[in-house]
Amino acid sequence: MSDPELARATVRKVTRRFVPILFLCFIVSFLDRVNVGFAALTMNEDLGLSATAFGLGAGLFFLTYFLFEVPSNLALERIGARRWIARIMFTWGLLSAATAFVRGPHSFYGIRLLLGAAEAGFFPGVIFFLTLWIPADSRGRVVATFMAAIPLANAFGSPVSAVLTRLDGLAGLRGWQWMFLIEALPALLLAPIVLKVLIDKPADAAWLSTVEREWLRMRLAQDARQNRDTAQRSVLELLRSALVIRLGIAYFGITGFTYGLSFFLPQIVKQFGLTLLQTGFVSAIPFAVGAIGMTWWGRRSDRLAERRFHLLLPLALAALGLTGSTLVGPPVAKLVLLCLAAFGVFCALPLYWTVPPKLLAPASAAAGIALINSLGNLSGFVNPYAIGALKDLTGSFAGGLQLISVFGVLSLLILGALTREQHIRGGA
Repeated sequence: MSDPELARATVRKVTRRFVPILFLCFIVSFLDRVNVGFAALTMNEDLGLSATAFGLGAGLFFLTYFLFEVPSNLALERIGARRWIARIMFTWGLLSAATAFVRGPHSFYGIRLLLGAAEAGFFPGVIFFLTLWIPADSRGRVVATFMAAIPLANAFGSPVSAVLTRLDGLAGLRGWQWMFLIEALPALLLAPIVLKVLIDKPADAAWLSTVEREWLRMRLAQDARQNRDTAQRSVLELLRSALVIRLGIAYFGITGFTYGLSFFLPQIVKQFGLTLLQTGFVSAIPFAVGAIGMTWWGRRSDRLAERRFHLLLPLALAALGLTGSTLVGPPVAKLVLLCLAAFGVFCALPLYWTVPPKLLAPASAAAGIALINSLGNLSGFVNPYAIGALKDLTGSFAGGLQLISVFGVLSLLILGALTREQHIRGGA
């Protein structure tokens, strides 16, 4: 078997083994993270939540997520991805179900804080896990496939959540309570499957041949040697790293688009004059566009061995689409521009995650990726609160969405400078 044939066969086996289960887990992760956006259509009135209070509660998830992200990923590195990711899924499933029993603003805030702590470490842990198994030149399409779960969770979750709210009154529970209870079950069911399927290192992969294991070991070692920085760095050093801070700020801008759409799109679409069920299906459209675009764009980037253009153009489209949606009146025009914004941000997301592994030392990758993800996900705390507060102040979501676009443009400028400085073309 020639080297290219060996490479294709090995990567295909690894991908088939891990990506489907991780893809399912990530769908469940985002479903449990953003279903609160659809619940808000009826839950806010039941609990007496203003737009500001809802935005604060939605965002508090990311405060504890930020605080526990790096410790969680360090624990994953020490304990092993298999056991730690399974633990994360089980605890977030329990807490997501518990959201059904909140009784007011304070209990809503409390459960969101606990849920953020429980889920911290899942996404960066999976990204780090993939760097231990997938060579750099194949990582773009693999990460794109994995991260397509984000828009798919929203596209799938919106209509399903809408249907589940029709259980309103069953056994004395409101529809949004049934939604939280039922949508928490997949996380609990997948946890033992993760424990069985994941493997912590290629050396233990009995389902690879000896030749394939050796090729994978050598190729991953080669990727590691090509990284610019090879020094071990502590978490405190990473916190002072201008590179990590810039990458974190850039990710803040990207995730701002994602969470702005996830948490508030159902409320924006509801203003079109639609029923709850219609809102669920129409809200799915931008995310479906994003899912299709993300997979196609990631494969195109790998095929052309080009990263910079494929990262920066979608970010520009996301800012243009989101800003434009606040400036037009007709619902169809708004929806088209929101689809453009979703296409842009979801195409940019996987391409962004090809950048940090290229710039961080192998010994610093786990903590560095977790720290970048933590800094970036603070947008999930800042932006929902800002959008809610501006909605209560102005009566419109326009100001909040425009603020998100400003952060997105800052992200575009930072990544434009970083990729130019580091001459990132192809690879990881």
